[in-house]
Amino acid sequence: MNVARKKIVLVGAPVDDGAGQKGCLMGPDAFRTAGLLEQLKALGHDVLDHGNLQRADVGALQAPNSVLKNFRSYAGWTRALHAKSHELGLQSVFPIYLGGDHAMAAGTVSGHARAAAERGRPLFILWLDAHSDFHTFDSTDSGNLHGTPLAFACGLPGFDGLLGEPLQHPLSPENVEILGVRSIDTAEREMLLSQGVGVSDMRRIDEEGIGSLLKPFLDRVRAVNGLLHVSLDVDFLDPEIAPAVGTTVPGGATFREAHLVMEMLHDSGLVTSLDLVELNPFLDDRGKTARLMVDLTGSLFGRRVFDRPTRSF
Repeated sequence: MNVARKKIVLVGAPVDDGAGQKGCLMGPDAFRTAGLLEQLKALGHDVLDHGNLQRADVGALQAPNSVLKNFRSYAGWTRALHAKSHELGLQSVFPIYLGGDHAMAAGTVSGHARAAAERGRPLFILWLDAHSDFHTFDSTDSGNLHGTPLAFACGLPGFDGLLGEPLQHPLSPENVEILGVRSIDTAEREMLLSQGVGVSDMRRIDEEGIGSLLKPFLDRVRAVNGLLHVSLDVDFLDPEIAPAVGTTVPGGATFREAHLVMEMLHDSGLVTSLDLVELNPFLDDRGKTARLMVDLTGSLFGRRVFDRPTRSF
C-alpha cells in the first residue's frame, strides 16, 4: 500500500456525562479492543497510545442554567481536552481522540483552533453527525450537553465559565461543514442560518451524492492551506449498520457512503486530527459498531477497497 507514514497519537476521552444515556465512557477501550492501534500500525503508521485522559478539577463551579446536566463534569472535560489538544496541535503528530460522547469536542475543537491560530493557519471542521450540536446553554431544552460543543467552539455567547478563561480563538462558522445531519431543533436551525455554517442534510446527499458535496469543502480547505479536524459521530451512520449509539436516527449514511467520505479525506491529505465519538458499547451487537468505526478509520489512513479483507458485519 502506498501510504504516507504518520505519527499518530491516541488519546482516550471517557466522557459520559454529556449524553442522556450512560455507556460512552467504555468507548475508548472498545476502540482499542476492536484493534484500532493494530490496524493503524499494519497500515505503516507509527502509533503511540497516551491512555485515557483525566478530567480537570473545576471546584465548585455552578451551572449558568438550571436545565443543564452535569455541567461541572462538562467543564472539567472541556478544560482537560482543550489543554491536551492545544499541546498536540502544536506538534508534528496526528491526534485521534477516542470518545466518549460528543461533549468532548468542545475541548478538542477549541484546543485545535487555538493551536491553528498560533501556527497562522485557519482551522476547518467536518462534522459527521445526525445532529448539528449547535445549541447554546440558553437554547437547549434537554440540558444534554453533547448538543452544545459546536456552538461553543464557534464562539456563540453564553458559554462564560466553561473553559475557565475567555475563548480567544473561536472557529469561523463559515469554516464548519456539517454532513449527514437529519435532526435539527428549531433554535439550532435559526442559529446555523444566521452564522453561515455549511449544512448538508441526508436529502441533499440523496439528491447530489455525498462525494459531490464533500469535494467543494475540501477544495476550500486546500485553497487557504487550512488544517482540517474531522469529528465522526457514530450516529452519522445508519443505525442498521451501527446500533451502538444512544441517539439513533433512521436514514443515516450507508456503509459505502461512509467509506467514500473517509477515502476522499485520505486522498485529500488535509486531515490533521480526528474525533471518534458516541460509541456506546453497552448498546452494541458483539462489537459490530466498534469494528465498523475502526474500519472507517483505516480508510482515512490509507486502506483501499482492494486491501479490505472479507468480513461479516
